[in-house]
Amino acid sequence: QVQLVESGGGLVQAGGSVRLSCAASGRTFSINHMGWFRQAPGKEREFVAAISWSGGSPRYADSVKGRFTISRDNAKNTVYLQMSSLKPEDTAVYYCASHRAGPYDYHYWGQGTQVTVSS
Repeated sequence: QVQLVESGGGLVQAGGSVRLSCAASGRTFSINHMGWFRQAPGKEREFVAAISWSGGSPRYADSVKGRFTISRDNAKNTVYLQMSSLKPEDTAVYYCASHRAGPYDYHYWGQGTQVTVSS
């Protein structure tokens, strides 16, 4: 089992920045990828970004390219999401995920952290 704990969400003004963190514990030796997803009220959960644990280029949703940056600290089993130039439409609950099983399919999920962007 793997436990994922997100932190760093909150209320931010449009144009501002916030950094989310996700710390993994448990069977972390088997992590292959970690990713971030988000779910806005009344909408389905959507992919935001993902990063390989062994290297390679991160992947981003078109809606966040150039504004969000995903990074990792393997020693801390932690993945980060630096979000800049935030827009009200970025308001959502952000979820961390690990152990990718498919392009957008992950085995383990965090509890989510709320990010609210005010206009």
